[in-house]
Amino acid sequence: MANSKPYRISSVTEIHRLMGLPKPHHPLISIVDLKGLRNDTDIDAVIFDLYVISMKRGCDGLHYGQQKYDFDEGLMAFMSPGQVLRGEENGVPSNLQGWMLFVHPDFLWNTSLATKIRRYEYFSYATHEALFLSDKEEVLINELVKNIKTEYAGNIDKFSQDIIISHLETLLNYAERFYQRQFITRKITNHQILDQVEVLLTTYLKNEALLAKGLPTVQYFADALNISAKYLSSLLKQLTGQTMQQIIHEKLIEKAKEKLSTTRMSVSEIAYQLGFEHPQSFNKLFKSKTKQSPLNFRQSFN
Repeated sequence: MANSKPYRISSVTEIHRLMGLPKPHHPLISIVDLKGLRNDTDIDAVIFDLYVISMKRGCDGLHYGQQKYDFDEGLMAFMSPGQVLRGEENGVPSNLQGWMLFVHPDFLWNTSLATKIRRYEYFSYATHEALFLSDKEEVLINELVKNIKTEYAGNIDKFSQDIIISHLETLLNYAERFYQRQFITRKITNHQILDQVEVLLTTYLKNEALLAKGLPTVQYFADALNISAKYLSSLLKQLTGQTMQQIIHEKLIEKAKEKLSTTRMSVSEIAYQLGFEHPQSFNKLFKSKTKQSPLNFRQSFN
């Protein structure tokens, strides 16, 4: 019976041991070939204290957002330290191919990537928000990974770390570019999400019971759509030029203007009805978006 509590993995060496592989060439970085890999342990969920980048083929029936895909394309996923990875429900697919790149945070110490890696938002995406690659993109990424493996598997010298970091940073920059391309090319799915956001937000602002809980949050919409908050904001930024938070604020101002111009409610009453805990917060947001106070807007409208 599989363990329900995630198993914590804190080193590259431990990964190799669990997978039945020889000791790694380098204690802080390793690339593991997934072809023919089998999970012979009773562990079905792990927490890595490492950065994990994977490329997979042959993952039938993967869930991407709220849709299910059967595909044999190159698929990339990214995990930062502390995230949980769960195994396949039916075990490791027999036709699984690809690799997993493990990088201990200590390997990045005192390099350009030590802080920059946190800026790549896709490390916070959920596993079902993976990156689908074209054949050309997959070849390019695989070549970079091959270069990384060649470098750490060879004779380590004072140049090795800088060269590996350079290849790794290039890989991450390409992934950033390919994600932006994916937001554009997967228009049907992405625009469906945009439509759902509009419906959810409109419904929220009409529902007094929901508003009583406070202002709508990005996490509320992410949970409702079964995607991560980071992915949702990145997607909306690409489609609309605005983050989820900015869209929420825009809709709140729209509703506030409607109430200010069509009702006799006080500014405080409108603020509370829109979910603001303090009227001052409402006044501050309204003024930042319209360049005038709610009272001045009402007076100019009348």
